[in-house]
Amino acid sequence: MDAPKRVLIVEDDPTSLELMAGYFELEGFRVLRASNGDEMDIALRKANVDLLCLDIRLPGRDGLSLLRELRRSSDLPVIVISSKTEDIDRIVALEIGADDYLDKPYNPRELLARANNILRRVSRSGQAPSESTEDIYKFNGWTLAPAARRLTAPDGSDVHLTRGEFELLLALQRHRGRVMQRDALLDALSGRERDPFDRTVDVLVGRLRKKIERDPKDPELIITVHGIGYVFLEKA
Repeated sequence: MDAPKRVLIVEDDPTSLELMAGYFELEGFRVLRASNGDEMDIALRKANVDLLCLDIRLPGRDGLSLLRELRRSSDLPVIVISSKTEDIDRIVALEIGADDYLDKPYNPRELLARANNILRRVSRSGQAPSESTEDIYKFNGWTLAPAARRLTAPDGSDVHLTRGEFELLLALQRHRGRVMQRDALLDALSGRERDPFDRTVDVLVGRLRKKIERDPKDPELIITVHGIGYVFLEKA
């Protein structure tokens, strides 16, 4: 029998914290609680956490600052939860590396569905047993090794990719030369639900371009097909 998944909830409002914790506990999760960034850091050092639910508005270091710090060294799945409703907050969270974003008030069933979808996708992505030459993608001196979740630059250095960046680049590589609609790319991302106003794909493309394009403002690899999606044009 699989061990219960551990979720760390970082929320400074005690009522909201206990409500969210109760939703997860009813679904069989083990729940860790934190009310600020310092408590979050301690919890992450003490336990292996499978998912982080992170509120934006926190005393001291806010949620976006905590997420930015976390992404320097960890690909831990993160759902950002906030009472803010401006698009800019969602976009910034995704740019920093959030796997998903929910506005308060949220439907508990939606929160749990998104959490389970992310964890299922993460579990599947970690099951690749070995790698053959067919599994390795090369472009412009770069090498993408899916089983190892590794992107190597032309100079031989490793380039860190967040989970979303990796999944998007892999999807584009697997369909190299074919235009991919945003919906299809969204389906390739961990636990994402289709939403016609979701800008996750566009945000991730922007982040990838900064990492692999010579000039992100004049991309040669990941090309925008206006009104449809994106295509990866470089040939092996």
